[in-house]
Amino acid sequence: MPATDSPKTANVFTNDALGNDDATALAKRVRSGEVSITEVTQAAIARLHKAEPLVHGVAAERYQLMLEEAAKLDNKKDLANAPFFTGVPTFIKDNTHVAGLPTRQGSAAIPAGHPVNHTSPFAQQMLAQGFLCMGKSTMPEFGFNASTEPVHDAPTRNPWNLDYSCGASSGGAAALVASGAVPVAHANDGGGSIRIPAAVCGLIGLKPSRGRVIENDAAKSLPIDILSDGVVTRTVRDTANFIYEAERYYHNPKLPFIGKVEGPSGKPMRIGMVIDSINGHKTDDLTRQTVEAAARVLEAQGHRIEPVTTPANSNFPDDFAMYWALLAFGMKFNGRKIAHPDFDKRRVDGLTQGLDKMFKRGFWKMPAVLWRLRRARYEFAEATASFDAVLTPVLGHTTPKLGHLSAKVPFDTLFDRLTQYANFTPLANVTGTPAISVPMALTPENLPVSVHLMGKYGDERTLLDLAFGLETEQTLNFKTLGK
Repeated sequence: MPATDSPKTANVFTNDALGNDDATALAKRVRSGEVSITEVTQAAIARLHKAEPLVHGVAAERYQLMLEEAAKLDNKKDLANAPFFTGVPTFIKDNTHVAGLPTRQGSAAIPAGHPVNHTSPFAQQMLAQGFLCMGKSTMPEFGFNASTEPVHDAPTRNPWNLDYSCGASSGGAAALVASGAVPVAHANDGGGSIRIPAAVCGLIGLKPSRGRVIENDAAKSLPIDILSDGVVTRTVRDTANFIYEAERYYHNPKLPFIGKVEGPSGKPMRIGMVIDSINGHKTDDLTRQTVEAAARVLEAQGHRIEPVTTPANSNFPDDFAMYWALLAFGMKFNGRKIAHPDFDKRRVDGLTQGLDKMFKRGFWKMPAVLWRLRRARYEFAEATASFDAVLTPVLGHTTPKLGHLSAKVPFDTLFDRLTQYANFTPLANVTGTPAISVPMALTPENLPVSVHLMGKYGDERTLLDLAFGLETEQTLNFKTLGK
C-alpha cells in the first residue's frame, strides 16, 4: 500500500495509547491498568484532530465531556468488574439520539444546534458496554444513499483513497474506524448501511437478525421493519464480542442465544454462492474474482460451495425500490413529527425528492408490494433450507469515486447507478436474516473489496464462525490500515 504520508490516504495510527489495538485488546489493556482511560481518550482526540480534516466523519463532538468522564472512571481505579469495553472510544451514528447531542440525520432539512434530551434505547444498550461516545458520525440524508455525500456539507472520504466514496449510510463510522481514529463505531442498516461502508473501508460489518438488538427508534412506525443496529470494526473478534455483550444486556426470547464466538469451529458447512444480482446487472470482474477466491478459501477449509440462484422473487428489486420510495415520502410528508418540529421539506436533497415523486407515481402498487416483501422471508428460508449460509458480493462493482453517487446527480441517473451498485444487501433487511461483510482484497487503487455472507434467521453464530475463517486467510494479502 502507499506510504502512510501519501496525500491519498488518511492513516492516523501511531505509537500512542491506542496503538494498533482493536477494541478487544484495548479494553483488556484498560482493565489491566496498562493504560489509563484518560490516556486512551486523549489519544483518540489527537487522532480525530488529524483524521477529521481528511475524512470528515464527525457530525458532532463532545471531546471535553469524555475527558471528564475518563477522569471519573480512572478515579475508580478497580475496573476488573467493569463492562467489557470500558474506556474504548466510539461514535454513535447521527440518526440515533444521544442526550446532549443534536440528531440531524445528515439533512439540511433538520435545523442545526438542537441537542436532544434523551438517549435512544439501542444507544443505551451499546454504551452500557462501557464505550465512551466521542460524538456523532456523518451519514447521507436519512440514510437513503449508498455514499456519504450530503449536499449541504463536505463529503466523507474513504481513508484508503481519499478520492473515493466511503459507502453509506454509516459512512462516517466506517471512515473513522478505518483511518484509526477509533477502533469501533455504531452503525445501522436499512438496506446495506452497515455492510456497504464496512465493505468499502476494509472493515467487518455484521447486520444482526431482526430483533436481535433493541429496536431502532424508527422501526415501530414501519410496515416492514428493515432496520438493524450494530457496529463496524477492524476485527471479527470485536464484532463477536460486541454482539455477545449486547446479548448479555438484552436477549430477545424469540431468538436463540449466540453466545461467545472466539474463532472458526472447524465444522464443515454447505454454502450457496450467488455472484450476479437478481436485477440483471452483472457483477464486475474484480468483485467476481474476489467472491470466487473467497469460495476457494472456504472450500480449502472443508466447506462445500454450490452455485445457486438468488433466493428471492424476481419482483424483489422493484418492490424494495418502492419501499425505499415510501420511506422517503413518509419522511418528507411527516418530517416535523418524525424528525424535528422545524423540519423544512424544501431543503431535502435530490435523492429524497426523486424517491418521494417515485412513490407518488406508484403508490397504488403498495398493497401488492408489501404483500410480496412480507413473503420474502419465507421464500428465502425455503430456498436456503439446505444451506448453512449464502456467499455473495457485497456490491455490484468496486468503490466509485466521490461524485458518482452524489445526490446532486440527476435522480434518474443516480437511481440507476444505485441499483447497479447496492444490489445484494437489501434482501437481508427485508427477510430479517443476519448478514456480514468481510474484506478480502485490494484494488489497484488501494481500495478494499469485500464478500458477503447471509445466514439463517437468528444464526449470527454461523456467520461469525465463517468470518473468522476468512479473516485468517484473506486471499490477496489484504491488510488493514496500520497493521
